[in-house]
Amino acid sequence: MNAVTPLNEHGYRSAGLRTARDAEYDIFSRVTRLLRQAPRQADNPDTIQAVYKNTELWTLLAADLAEPGNALPDQTKAGLISLAGFAIRHGRAVTQGDAKTDPLIDINLSIMRGLRGEGGA
Repeated sequence: MNAVTPLNEHGYRSAGLRTARDAEYDIFSRVTRLLRQAPRQADNPDTIQAVYKNTELWTLLAADLAEPGNALPDQTKAGLISLAGFAIRHGRAVTQGDAKTDPLIDINLSIMRGLRGEGGA
Protein backbone atom coordinates (compact mmCIF):
# COMPACT_ATOMS: atom_id res chain seq x y z
CA MET A 1 0.00 0.00 0.00
CA ASN A 2 1.41 3.34 -1.03
CA ALA A 3 -1.47 5.61 -0.11
CA VAL A 4 0.52 7.47 2.55
CA THR A 5 1.28 10.55 0.46
CA PRO A 6 -2.35 11.35 -0.40
CA LEU A 7 -3.33 10.86 3.24
CA ASN A 8 -0.58 13.22 4.37
CA GLU A 9 -2.08 15.83 2.05
CA HIS A 10 -5.40 15.40 3.89
CA GLY A 11 -4.07 16.22 7.34
CA TYR A 12 -2.51 12.92 8.39
CA ARG A 13 1.12 13.49 9.26
CA SER A 14 3.79 10.97 10.09
CA ALA A 15 6.89 12.27 11.80
CA GLY A 16 10.55 11.53 11.24
CA LEU A 17 12.07 8.61 9.42
CA ARG A 18 9.53 5.85 9.37
CA THR A 19 8.85 2.97 7.09
CA ALA A 20 5.81 3.03 4.84
CA ARG A 21 4.39 0.23 6.97
CA ASP A 22 4.81 2.37 10.12
CA ALA A 23 3.09 5.28 8.43
CA GLU A 24 0.21 3.07 7.28
CA TYR A 25 -0.17 1.70 10.80
CA ASP A 26 -0.20 5.24 12.18
CA ILE A 27 -2.93 6.32 9.76
CA PHE A 28 -5.09 3.31 10.61
CA SER A 29 -4.46 3.98 14.29
CA ARG A 30 -5.57 7.60 14.04
CA VAL A 31 -8.74 6.81 12.10
CA THR A 32 -9.58 3.87 14.36
CA ARG A 33 -9.10 6.06 17.43
CA LEU A 34 -11.64 8.51 15.99
CA LEU A 35 -14.10 5.66 15.46
CA ARG A 36 -13.55 4.26 18.96
CA GLN A 37 -13.92 7.61 20.69
CA ALA A 38 -17.15 8.49 18.90
CA PRO A 39 -20.55 7.00 19.73
CA ARG A 40 -21.20 3.85 17.69
CA GLN A 41 -24.20 5.35 15.86
CA ALA A 42 -24.11 8.33 13.50
CA ASP A 43 -26.53 10.52 15.41
CA ASN A 44 -23.78 13.05 16.14
CA PRO A 45 -21.05 14.96 14.29
CA ASP A 46 -18.14 13.04 15.87
CA THR A 47 -19.30 9.70 14.48
CA ILE A 48 -20.08 11.17 11.08
CA GLN A 49 -16.61 12.73 10.91
CA ALA A 50 -14.93 9.50 12.02
CA VAL A 51 -16.83 7.47 9.42
CA TYR A 52 -15.96 10.06 6.77
CA LYS A 53 -12.24 9.77 7.61
CA ASN A 54 -12.48 5.98 7.55
CA THR A 55 -14.19 6.06 4.15
CA GLU A 56 -11.53 8.44 2.88
CA LEU A 57 -8.78 6.12 4.09
CA TRP A 58 -10.29 3.02 2.49
CA THR A 59 -11.07 4.85 -0.76
CA LEU A 60 -7.45 5.99 -1.09
CA LEU A 61 -6.17 2.52 -0.24
CA ALA A 62 -8.45 0.89 -2.82
CA ALA A 63 -7.24 3.32 -5.47
CA ASP A 64 -3.63 2.56 -4.56
CA LEU A 65 -4.23 -1.17 -4.62
CA ALA A 66 -5.74 -0.92 -8.10
CA GLU A 67 -2.64 0.80 -9.50
CA PRO A 68 -0.62 -1.40 -11.89
CA GLY A 69 2.59 -0.65 -9.98
CA ASN A 70 1.30 -1.93 -6.65
CA ALA A 71 3.68 -4.73 -5.67
CA LEU A 72 1.41 -6.66 -3.31
CA PRO A 73 0.42 -10.16 -4.42
CA ASP A 74 -2.80 -10.25 -6.45
CA GLN A 75 -4.62 -12.33 -3.82
CA THR A 76 -3.71 -9.83 -1.07
CA LYS A 77 -4.78 -6.90 -3.23
CA ALA A 78 -8.09 -8.58 -4.04
CA GLY A 79 -8.78 -9.27 -0.37
CA LEU A 80 -7.96 -5.70 0.66
CA ILE A 81 -10.05 -4.24 -2.17
CA SER A 82 -12.94 -6.42 -1.01
CA LEU A 83 -12.48 -5.11 2.55
CA ALA A 84 -12.38 -1.56 1.20
CA GLY A 85 -15.69 -2.10 -0.57
CA PHE A 86 -17.26 -3.46 2.60
CA ALA A 87 -15.85 -0.63 4.75
CA ILE A 88 -17.16 2.02 2.35
CA ARG A 89 -20.62 0.40 2.07
CA HIS A 90 -20.84 -0.15 5.83
CA GLY A 91 -19.77 3.43 6.48
CA ARG A 92 -22.63 4.58 4.28
CA ALA A 93 -25.02 2.38 6.27
CA VAL A 94 -23.72 3.92 9.52
CA THR A 95 -24.27 7.47 8.30
CA GLN A 96 -27.78 6.51 7.18
CA GLY A 97 -28.53 5.25 10.68
CA ASP A 98 -28.80 1.60 9.62
CA ALA A 99 -25.62 0.23 11.26
CA LYS A 100 -23.02 0.78 13.97
CA THR A 101 -19.30 1.41 13.64
CA ASP A 102 -18.15 -1.78 15.41
CA PRO A 103 -17.36 -3.74 12.19
CA LEU A 104 -15.31 -0.80 10.88
CA ILE A 105 -13.29 -0.75 14.10
CA ASP A 106 -12.78 -4.53 13.96
CA ILE A 107 -11.55 -4.44 10.36
CA ASN A 108 -9.14 -1.60 11.06
CA LEU A 109 -7.76 -3.34 14.15
CA SER A 110 -7.22 -6.49 12.10
CA ILE A 111 -5.32 -4.52 9.45
CA MET A 112 -3.24 -2.88 12.17
CA ARG A 113 -2.33 -6.32 13.59
CA GLY A 114 -1.30 -7.40 10.11
CA LEU A 115 0.85 -4.31 9.64
CA ARG A 116 2.57 -5.16 12.93
CA GLY A 117 3.12 -8.75 11.82
CA GLU A 118 0.72 -10.11 14.43
CA GLY A 119 -1.53 -11.89 11.92
CA GLY A 120 -5.27 -11.44 11.60
CA ALA A 121 -5.14 -9.43 8.36
